[in-house]
Amino acid sequence: MKQDIKLGLGLSAFIAAALAWSYTYEDQAHQPSPQERAAAAQAKVRARLTQLAPAKRRDIDYAALDARFKRMVARPNMVGMAVGIVEQGRITFLSGYGETLAGSGEAVTPETVFRWASVSKGVAATMVAKLAEQGKFSLDQPVASLAPSLQLPNGVQTKASVADVLSHRLGLYRNAFDNKLEEGQSAGMLRRQLFTLSGLCAPGTCWSYQNVAYDAASEVVEKASGRRYEEELKRQLFDPIGMTSASATRAALQSAPSWAHGHSAGRRPIEVNDVYYGVPAAGGVNSNIKDMSLWMLAQMGEMPAVLSPTLLETIHAPRVATPGERQRMRKFLERLAEPYYGLGWRSYTYGGNRVLGHRGGVDGYRSLILFDPQRKSGVVALWNSNTFQPGGLEFEVMDMLYRLPFRDWMEIDKGLAAPAPAPVEEASSGDPR
Repeated sequence: MKQDIKLGLGLSAFIAAALAWSYTYEDQAHQPSPQERAAAAQAKVRARLTQLAPAKRRDIDYAALDARFKRMVARPNMVGMAVGIVEQGRITFLSGYGETLAGSGEAVTPETVFRWASVSKGVAATMVAKLAEQGKFSLDQPVASLAPSLQLPNGVQTKASVADVLSHRLGLYRNAFDNKLEEGQSAGMLRRQLFTLSGLCAPGTCWSYQNVAYDAASEVVEKASGRRYEEELKRQLFDPIGMTSASATRAALQSAPSWAHGHSAGRRPIEVNDVYYGVPAAGGVNSNIKDMSLWMLAQMGEMPAVLSPTLLETIHAPRVATPGERQRMRKFLERLAEPYYGLGWRSYTYGGNRVLGHRGGVDGYRSLILFDPQRKSGVVALWNSNTFQPGGLEFEVMDMLYRLPFRDWMEIDKGLAAPAPAPVEEASSGDPR
């Protein structure tokens, strides 16, 4: 009997040990993978950064700015506008003003989707650099091997690099063939005809702003990834950053629950056409102001799992001086200096501080982004009319950030007189002027 009891106890112990091992094995089998853990950590980062953080407000007078933005949108050449501000690496202000469509009564909110126009160039450069970082190709590689549609004067596409495309150093005259693009000709066909032009310089030796040629970047992305350009943006940038409203097609803009209709400077509605969606790397991105603010945070280095510090340094580094920018931005020369272009990004010193940004314009829409990467503070704005007057708001924000004396950069206090002429580059990025 005692032996039977001992055997029974031994069997029970064996079964208990087996069960314990089984449970431990199952627990281990259900442990998240490194990829799952990384995704969960990134989701937490997104959730934190998406939340408005009033506690981070420090240097900017938001009440004063809000009052000025309301005065701005009441101007006769304005319809609607959305503004986002980041301080110390957190979103501190999101607001919409005016209407999505003149006379509709539908208010612009932080969820209203606008067009980014040429601010899209920074997205393209980021996407290309990310694929290069993944070993798909080198930024110094001849662009001819990745974008066969780009045919340059004297066959120099075999010498021009991918980085030359992204930094506008292809030796073409400014905005080459934009007029033909706006007539309805396809971007791919126009890139094949660029060889018929006279080259201004050897690739990499002079700077001249482009749209048709710049969109070779979308071809690079599609060849290297095997996916459509807008799909790869969504997979590698928009979704990981949390930009749920972001897209790169006209259909996506117009299917948004709230989207801003474009207008002339006289508040006349303008039909959205596909012209600059035909060069998505140069001007095809859409989103609401919240997602544009998240994009700025990612560019500030707040999402290193998506955009590494090395990648950001690659695209933000000043590669070519753009002295003509001083004339284009002459209204702000009191504080703006040292203009350079990197890969899809401009850089300046403003009041002695290094800032990064870009502006954009397509018919009916305008956009801007400007930030200080060291302070992790900056501003984004989108509006749905052809006036450039709100462009001064970025410098009013930076003046507060740097505690500089106030300047009426938006020219609100100058009455209803016409503001300074539009910068040439912006007016030629889809504006029929």
